[in-house]
Amino acid sequence: MRYTGLLAAAAGISLLMSGQAEAQGELNLYSSRHYDTDERLYTNFEKKTGIKINRIEDKADKLIARMKSEGANSPADILLTVDAGRLWRADQAGLLQSVQSDVLDARIPSWLRHPDGKWFGFSQRIRILFYDKSKVDPNDIQTYASLADPKLKGKVCTRSSGNIYMLSLMSSIIAHKGADKAKAWAEGVWNNRARNPAGGDTDQLRGIASGECAISVSNTYYFARALRKDVKGLPKDKMANIGWVFPNQGSSGAHANISGGGVAKHAPNKANAIKFLEYLASDEAQEYFSAGNDEYPAVMGAGLSASVAQLGLFRSDTLNLSKLGENQPQAQKLYDQVGYK
Repeated sequence: MRYTGLLAAAAGISLLMSGQAEAQGELNLYSSRHYDTDERLYTNFEKKTGIKINRIEDKADKLIARMKSEGANSPADILLTVDAGRLWRADQAGLLQSVQSDVLDARIPSWLRHPDGKWFGFSQRIRILFYDKSKVDPNDIQTYASLADPKLKGKVCTRSSGNIYMLSLMSSIIAHKGADKAKAWAEGVWNNRARNPAGGDTDQLRGIASGECAISVSNTYYFARALRKDVKGLPKDKMANIGWVFPNQGSSGAHANISGGGVAKHAPNKANAIKFLEYLASDEAQEYFSAGNDEYPAVMGAGLSASVAQLGLFRSDTLNLSKLGENQPQAQKLYDQVGYK
């Protein structure tokens, strides 16, 4: 099926970074993507270009802090991470530089990249609504706004308000509806909670399977992964009772977020870094993002894995994702004001 919708600490790393000196055949990658399947992306790039990838992998905030402390002496060429909000944090810290690439501009939709080329999205995770088919009429949850409807009291499960995915969703609501309506939405969702926020996205799905939640908010790839292989707490018989809705299909579209990357401010191998980003936008890499980690590609027309195709196509929100970072401080403030934990 083709995608045609609008839609670790460094101590454990044995690879040696090359320092600031130019190295024509190397690329120094700082990545917070923790998926074993990404290995194929790296090895395929190395085979195609002869450029060796040296990797340091850790949590995004630790990598950003590391790049700050390294300053102009940082060997980092690329920062690769998840969520536009984190890329915004890196940009705000002065860690990324603008790049010009006709390939990236042509292949990556404008809303999935920084307006000045500071970062680019290479895969999408869509934040949608999942529900217990025996307890919820999907017609009642066709929008994100519906989560605040009092008739859903005691049914909704989410992650904590400080989670980056929740901050980004709230940031998009601020951009579309304004702060006052966003605050009212947050208060309504909090009042409709089935339990206090807890766990990750998979735990929200487990909450439906266990009967604790009737509705949950989660990124698509967590559910698609459970369709493809066994996931603890999500047996196949329970999965069959979980339905899903891509919200806001009649208005702004479903909230999209990304896994993406940008070229480091002091990249010693800038040309190689741009080649790597362009490779991530290739048909081969785009299809592997879907097949390897159950994500939606960023490039229109790229192939979908069977698990992702099962979720279907959708109308995507075309709000430029830089807004998710810009509104992030206000998003947290509004959550805090209504007592959203």
